[in-house]
Amino acid sequence: MRTSNSRSTRRRLVVATLVIFAIVAVFAVRLVDFQVVRAAELNKAAASKQTGVTKLWGTRGSIVDANGVVLADSVERWDITASPKDVVVDGFTRYSKDDDGKTVSEHVSVLDALGEIAKITGDDATTLYQRLSEDPTSNFTYLVKGVKLEVFNKVKALDIPWVFDEPHPARTYPNGAVAGNLVGFLGTDGALAGLEKQYDTSCLTGIDGTQTYEMSRDGVRMPGSTVTTKESQDGGTLKLTIDSDLQYFAQQTIAAQAQAIGAQWATAAVVRVKDGHLLAAADYPSIDPNDLNSVPAESSGSRFFTAPYEPGSIMKPATVASLIDAGVLQITDKYTVPGWYTNGLPAGSKIGDAFAHGDMRWTVAGIIENSSNVGISMISEKLSLQKRTDYLKAFGFGTKTGVGFLGEESGTVQDPNGLDAISNKAQQFGQAISVTSAQMASLYQTIANNGVRVPLTLVEGCQHADGTVTEVPDATPTRVVSDYAAQQTMLAMETVASKGAISKTVSIPGYRIAAKTGTAQVGGADGKYGSDRIVSVAGALKVDDPEYAVIVTFGLPTKIKNSAAAAPAFAAIMKQVIKTYRVQPSTTATPDTPTEW
Repeated sequence: MRTSNSRSTRRRLVVATLVIFAIVAVFAVRLVDFQVVRAAELNKAAASKQTGVTKLWGTRGSIVDANGVVLADSVERWDITASPKDVVVDGFTRYSKDDDGKTVSEHVSVLDALGEIAKITGDDATTLYQRLSEDPTSNFTYLVKGVKLEVFNKVKALDIPWVFDEPHPARTYPNGAVAGNLVGFLGTDGALAGLEKQYDTSCLTGIDGTQTYEMSRDGVRMPGSTVTTKESQDGGTLKLTIDSDLQYFAQQTIAAQAQAIGAQWATAAVVRVKDGHLLAAADYPSIDPNDLNSVPAESSGSRFFTAPYEPGSIMKPATVASLIDAGVLQITDKYTVPGWYTNGLPAGSKIGDAFAHGDMRWTVAGIIENSSNVGISMISEKLSLQKRTDYLKAFGFGTKTGVGFLGEESGTVQDPNGLDAISNKAQQFGQAISVTSAQMASLYQTIANNGVRVPLTLVEGCQHADGTVTEVPDATPTRVVSDYAAQQTMLAMETVASKGAISKTVSIPGYRIAAKTGTAQVGGADGKYGSDRIVSVAGALKVDDPEYAVIVTFGLPTKIKNSAAAAPAFAAIMKQVIKTYRVQPSTTATPDTPTEW
């Protein structure tokens, strides 16, 4: 039995070995057949086919306002392309159906075909011929780029065998200049400015895919050969905190007032007090991203974030709030305010007010109402320069806002070490310090929010194409001054709106308004102040229940050079905020805060 089993095993091994040799021999014969015997035939057949590659576009995501209104979107456009090497010099035959359904033919020359394309696209036929003739051996060249669907369909209907197309998404801004300085724009090389560039890769940009296909030597795609080698992915939707209607109103308002007073530029903002959300952040001039020539290049960004300036007297509430918080001041404290401040200043130097006066008996609230530089200099003596500087930095000056807008500036708070005696006091009333409009908006949000600074927010988050959402982290609140200090400062500012010089313009019946005016001198190239001014009004609504902070600023006006020039725009935006958000009237009356004694 053992001998029989051994013989059987050997037979099976022999058979298996013979089978393996047979299979190898078959493959060897086929290999020789492919590589030697039929090599020329197969190479000729392979040469008759080419691999084509097309791009699957990943659509760029939209930018929308807080209510979903589209501020930036992508639309389909097409590039008309050609394969020069497939052009037959003698032209081609086009077949069509006549009115009776019979097939008719016509001969179309190359020049005739290009003329037909030129007539549809509005291009020059000679230019198209030059593009087609640059490299006759190439299988690709652009004829016309970025045509609309209507034009694309007409060109496609010409049925020119060597003319092809590529989808080419383009960017459109349906609301034009509304938030244009914030949204930014795209160029031929991609995102160039604003939120388009800031959130380009993290949210908006789609990922392109590819398809491959086989085509014959005459350029015809082989049916059933298309294979998607990489799926495309669309970009996400960037959601802003901006209310586009309010943004439009703010832009229109400051544009009209800037033109009326001859100002070169202007900014405006509305901030929701409780969370620091920017509901409007307007610039004048404001670019229309659909037309990059709509404003000069220097006005294409957002001055609101990127252009520091000396703010003037709208800085004074920060000084008052700091001193109250430090426990060294009350808004009812009484001061005799002279026409000039000279204490500790170099011989011959003095600080004055915007109007000439003798000794005035003002309370701290009165110093705010009358916007006295002298009075602010006097009360500043109650706190060391280092502590006053610390408060200014705590309010956010000298650092960028939480928005992190591209090109945003941090401004400058001067180092107290070695600060000259005049700047020591001047920065407390808004000179010798540089800030952005965004930082000033943040200051008024802080004071209105009972002394708690919530970093400004412009972007809520990104909703990606797969439905996931990347939200901007909630801003971390920081207490800068006490509830009491902030509330007392609001009461002092209320006197400006209730009985100050601009009260008739900015007061709104039924609503308690806090406001502060500012008229800042502008330094020249020589470092000296000249006749140019920057004028502002900032404040909050309502004093008894603060919900919104508003600020407007106009740069270098020529017709009215004091803060009265900014008051109408401030009042108009305040009234629009009340309408837009249906703000309920105040439930308490304005107190009679003493401003004189």
